[in-house]
Amino acid sequence: MKPDFGSELDRRGFLKGGSFATMMMLMGGIPINAAEEEKKPEAGAVNADGSTNYKAEAAPVNVGVIGCGPWAREILKTLATLPNGPVVAICDTYPAMVKRAADLAPNAQKYPNHKDLLADPKVQAVVVATPTHLHKEIVIDALKAGKHVYCEAPLAASVEDARAIAQAVRENFTVNFQSGLQARSDKQIYNLANFIRSGVLGKPLKARQQFHKKQSWRFTSPNAEREKALNWRLDKEVSIGLAGELGVHQLDIANWYFNARPLSAHGLGSLIQWKDDGREVPDNVQVTFEYPGGVFLTYEATIGNSFESEMGQFYGTDCAIMMRDRRAWMFKEADAPLLGWEVYARKDAFYQESGIVLGAGNTKQDAQAKKGTEADKVVDEKSPLQYALSAFLKNSDTIASGFEDFKKNYDANDKAALREYLDGLAKEKTWLPACGWREGLDSTITAIKANEAILSGQKITFKKEWFELA
Repeated sequence: MKPDFGSELDRRGFLKGGSFATMMMLMGGIPINAAEEEKKPEAGAVNADGSTNYKAEAAPVNVGVIGCGPWAREILKTLATLPNGPVVAICDTYPAMVKRAADLAPNAQKYPNHKDLLADPKVQAVVVATPTHLHKEIVIDALKAGKHVYCEAPLAASVEDARAIAQAVRENFTVNFQSGLQARSDKQIYNLANFIRSGVLGKPLKARQQFHKKQSWRFTSPNAEREKALNWRLDKEVSIGLAGELGVHQLDIANWYFNARPLSAHGLGSLIQWKDDGREVPDNVQVTFEYPGGVFLTYEATIGNSFESEMGQFYGTDCAIMMRDRRAWMFKEADAPLLGWEVYARKDAFYQESGIVLGAGNTKQDAQAKKGTEADKVVDEKSPLQYALSAFLKNSDTIASGFEDFKKNYDANDKAALREYLDGLAKEKTWLPACGWREGLDSTITAIKANEAILSGQKITFKKEWFELA
């Protein structure tokens, strides 16, 4: 799912106040935030070798946006904040959508379909923001046209289509591909991933992810055909439901943090709140996944109630970690080993509990001086989408520049050497964290099979061949 449906679904509206953060501290929670970023040289500064720093994060990459719905318009707004992602083209098969999007990209060429946009030589990269079941053809055409591709998550609505996209990415390796799983690029969530995978949980036991938001998921239009197209999420023939269109992001985090794919999924679903409007997709779902080592994940979602909104919890023998609104708190067990940084952090007592306060972007010494209320402030003003699109633009420029450098110095017909060279660029320190085809494929299949388990009410055992490519 594109993580926003306009006014109906505004995740940024969750927990704007500090009350929840305060409550977590009083329960003994330790706020966990991203570490302080390294200070970068100022733009235009002269380095020791006489070179100067480029003004932006990378050389500009001309972008075309395919699909102009509500989430695509959020993408256009975000690209407008980035110095190296000028939007030069937009397209949608519905003219009214193009007209609305044009207000956000006044200098962009307007196209009625993706093929015409891909034929535009000015377009170097595309963002695919169409309905999920339409991704396959567009992504493969874009890759073959030599465009860098940012494809919204999930990759596709079927295992076959998702695998076809992944295979096309592998074959067209001279361009950058990124799946729109924003958490993989978000400094806050990325930092927490490293923290959890360092072993702080002790022995992982289980996890829980949820999404609660009362909303109809339905759009209206005076045109019956257009209304059907707008409401593709409610059609079980093309939609992968709440687990896919909402859950793929949270399921990806579980796969990421556990560093594993699920072994099985057992689901349940019901249609309660919105059953009278002709939809076929459940509005209330729950899935239990089994991971290697006896670890379990429960995912639940409803669009019939908003209580507790969106959050995740990871449990281990040493501590539990709660994630909410890009924040995290750690609750240690009494017999858990001491962590090295605890001696630097401020401790706030509440009855017999003690919460250790750390603020995002603070040094260890700064943490000692901060008052408890300071920890409630979210310092990071950059959105997950900004992180993800920044990574896409920077990494696309890296791949393009690397390809040109290789052609100047080596035989471009040596595909094996070229692939090895470009793959190596993704391991350099200059490469920004991003979700590639492998993570996108794994999470998409996880979500698709979760939806199948929900619709069937049966346990589905995951097959290794679903994830493997030829």
